[in-house]
Amino acid sequence: MVSITLAELAEKLDAQLHGDGAVTITSLAGMNSAGEGQITFLSSPKYRKGLALCRASAVMLKEGDLAYCHGNALVVADPYLAYAKVAQILDTTPACATDIASSAVVANDAILGEGVAIGPNAVIESGALIGDNVQIGAGCFIGKGAKLGARTKLWANVSVYHHVVIGQDCLVQAGTVIGADGFGYANDKGKWIKIPQLGRVVIGNRVEIGACTTIDRGALDDTEIADGVIIDNQCQIAHNVSIGENTAIAGATVMAGSLKVGKHCIIGGASVFNGHMEITDNVTITGMAMVMRPITEPGMYSSGIPLQPNREWRKTAARVLKIDEMHKRLKELEHQLDKQD
Repeated sequence: MVSITLAELAEKLDAQLHGDGAVTITSLAGMNSAGEGQITFLSSPKYRKGLALCRASAVMLKEGDLAYCHGNALVVADPYLAYAKVAQILDTTPACATDIASSAVVANDAILGEGVAIGPNAVIESGALIGDNVQIGAGCFIGKGAKLGARTKLWANVSVYHHVVIGQDCLVQAGTVIGADGFGYANDKGKWIKIPQLGRVVIGNRVEIGACTTIDRGALDDTEIADGVIIDNQCQIAHNVSIGENTAIAGATVMAGSLKVGKHCIIGGASVFNGHMEITDNVTITGMAMVMRPITEPGMYSSGIPLQPNREWRKTAARVLKIDEMHKRLKELEHQLDKQD
């Protein structure tokens, strides 16, 4: 268990301490469930009423909410950001692996840095280069010539194919596959002819990838994921996709081949992107969007029909099917009105 005094937390967060700095904090909890030894946070004034009943040892909040708090408090500019930082300080997540398991299979010419840990039944193939303090979980596969940067962590059963490059301080959750073949085929009179995928996947530093996500290798050039990108669970990133710095991609998103996504974008869950087009920087796509055309201007974009009661949705769907007919009738009415003028 990790413990820290409230005064020490205040210093690390550059926060204003109000109350007893000697109080020991051991964990985080929600405002309604927090108790002794725990710290919580208030990020919205609409939850102020909860402060009166809160039993946490301390609360992180904005200065405007301090008057409503009757216990120890840390005043910060952004309570949610402070929560994220405290969560890192108090993190008790175990290591992906410790030491090198006796059942791990490591090629003689693989190069391991200082402090590398490899879990049971993991396989490291010929020519792989593993940086300092990398953690490789149980059952992982690291292909020929793959490179993993320092302090990168792979949870169990991650597959990293040949010649894939992953940068420093990355985190890859269990079951993810990086560098499998892209979906490349030519058609010969109805018969599909496979096109070997000769590119790599190149991933920058501080990239996080969720569980069971797949990132395909390039057909000729590389699939590229830039520094600071975060990708949620069960996403599909096709061959030769390029994703710019600090873009965030929520779960179940599908990106077709040769898509280029800019920097600092936010992609809502279950969105679908056509390939061979470009999304500019600073674009937000709301969930379940179908992005079939390039986006050249920053901003927020949406598509799809929001949820309705089934009876209303059936009417909406029926009317959608008649849009072409309605459009033709409208054009005819406009034409008749123009003739009258």
